Amino acid sequence: MRYTLRQLEVFIAIAQSGNLTRAADHLAMSQSAASSALKDLESQFDLKLFDRVGKRLQLNEQGRLLLPEAMALAEQAMALQNKLLQHQGTGKLRVGATLTIGNYLAVRMVADYMQQHPEAEVTLTVDNTEHIVNKVLNFELDIGLIEGEINQPELDIRRWQTDELVVFCHPSHPLAQGEQAEDNQLQQARWILREEGSGTRQAFDRGMYGLLPHLNIAMELEHTEAIKRAVQAGLGISCLSRIALQDNFRRGDLCEVSTPQRDFGRNLYIVLHKKKFRTAGLTAWLTLCDAALD
Repeated sequence: MRYTLRQLEVFIAIAQSGNLTRAADHLAMSQSAASSALKDLESQFDLKLFDRVGKRLQLNEQGRLLLPEAMALAEQAMALQNKLLQHQGTGKLRVGATLTIGNYLAVRMVADYMQQHPEAEVTLTVDNTEHIVNKVLNFELDIGLIEGEINQPELDIRRWQTDELVVFCHPSHPLAQGEQAEDNQLQQARWILREEGSGTRQAFDRGMYGLLPHLNIAMELEHTEAIKRAVQAGLGISCLSRIALQDNFRRGDLCEVSTPQRDFGRNLYIVLHKKKFRTAGLTAWLTLCDAALD
């Protein structure tokens, strides 16, 4: 064989960090050893995997095409090593979730996963749809749970659960009287919304088709709890997932606004890279997701 697994590890580490020094530190090896491993790999096959931009190593097109195969092979090698060591543990799992899922669903799922697999190591990254998808594409996350609809040929995208957005306001707001809110009332209201790039904003914009150019958008915030606090302070009305509002509606500190003329239904999705090797941990997490299907 004309390459080693160590050379692949160096290639992967540099691709993920964009820096030789950080890659060497991550692999607990000297910078010169990491540099030699990369140089040997490239010279063996007479190719370049990176463009040198100052001190940064930028993955080129050849490197980008080979990275998924290299990562899959490295993960299979690790899985084989675990079996040879007679260790069938789930290992490390990197889960990404968008804000609504991360704050209201995924934490409980992580707890269930850890209870079923006490030896597992799980990290949970919470961010908006665009960022989670990019991290899955770059193999920085093993799996993503997202709210937005995407079209990425490199990803396996599976419908997971259904959800709906709900317009809501402060109990003293005129729209809190329980009657159906007409479109002209929605146009006159001050709106506090999630930022562009989030799945919630995508579903809101779709549900408000025809009204968007006429809405009074007072603020855009990145966090669900910040939006709820702003509405509680009487700064405007908003629209978020029912999942995030159930406790508030039960306590009565926020009120649902009836908008039957607007369709705020949406799907939640599981996303994985098509070339991602299915480790024992990832398979166990997918089983947990299947058990949570509505």
